[in-house]
Amino acid sequence: MDAFGRTLIGLGLVLALVGLLLLAGAHWGLPLGRLPGDLRIERPGFRFYLPITTCLLVSAVLSIAFWALSKLR
Repeated sequence: MDAFGRTLIGLGLVLALVGLLLLAGAHWGLPLGRLPGDLRIERPGFRFYLPITTCLLVSAVLSIAFWALSKLR
């Protein structure tokens, strides 16, 4: 049960860090959601948005964060 508690605390810290980075990014004008490679099609009565590049970037950051957390044990 001790390992489960540590995992939850680690996940909470990672989520808090990601939240702070998103808030800081919005304040500094980081273009998350508007990166090259994010698909946006807008036509009258139709909008399609697929943030491919943003998803890849977020996935890479989370993978590195979880890898670092696994090395702390």
